[in-house]
Formats: sequence, C-alpha cells, structure tokens
Amino acid sequence: MGLEKIEQENEEAIKAVGAFGGGIASSGAVCGTLLGAVAAISSLHGRGNLEDRENPRVWGVGTKMIARFDELTKPYGGSNCSDIARLNWKDHHAVKEYYSNPESSRKECIKLVGDSAYELGIILEKELEKMKK
Repeated sequence: MGLEKIEQENEEAIKAVGAFGGGIASSGAVCGTLLGAVAAISSLHGRGNLEDRENPRVWGVGTKMIARFDELTKPYGGSNCSDIARLNWKDHHAVKEYYSNPESSRKECIKLVGDSAYELGIILEKELEKMKK
C-alpha cells in the first residue's frame, strides 16, 4: 500500500519484507505492519546507497508513523506481534487455529493492518505535498 501511495512499483522491495509477518519471521517480535510502514517511508526518503547522505526526513516521518502505531496498539498492550495476535508463533497448533478460525485474533490483526495502512496513507500524502513545494 505504501509503495502505491508514493507511486512506486518494486517487486524486490515486496519480497524483501515478506518475512515481516508474525512479528519478524514468526518470532512474535515487532509487528510486521509497522516494519512495512517504516520500509515504505524509507522508500520515499531513504538513501539509495551508503555513499549518499541520509535524508533526515526519514527519521521524522518514521517517528510519526511509530507514534500513530503506538496509539493503534495501546489496546493490545504493545506493538509486538505476540501482544496483538495473542499467539505463540512457535505453537503450530495455535498458528493453524489462528489462520483457520474466522473468530481468532487474526481478525483484529487484519483490522490493525487496515488502520495502519490508512494512517500511513495520510502521512505519505502529507509528505508528498511537502515535497511538491
């Protein structure tokens, strides 16, 4: 979604974030939704190689997204996937239940992804407007 908003297509970037699910490769750590949002922001403001200087906007905009995500995840008690999904990703039976049961906490994760995408969209639209000035 973030790449679409900044009018970029990049299958390699999408591949690069594929293991963000389940809180970084199903570890239950930081929610992949937040990581993906920050990756989209980096696509807009990040440097393309190590010789370039980092654009300071990447930090400011990233911080805005993190603050919005923190607000969205307050009801879950944290921004880790294990907090949000209330799931032990190492328990294969629980993971199977998570994906197969329509009443599992997955529905909350899907809602969080949508809410986060919406917030990211607002942030990116504002950034694109600033860049046009």
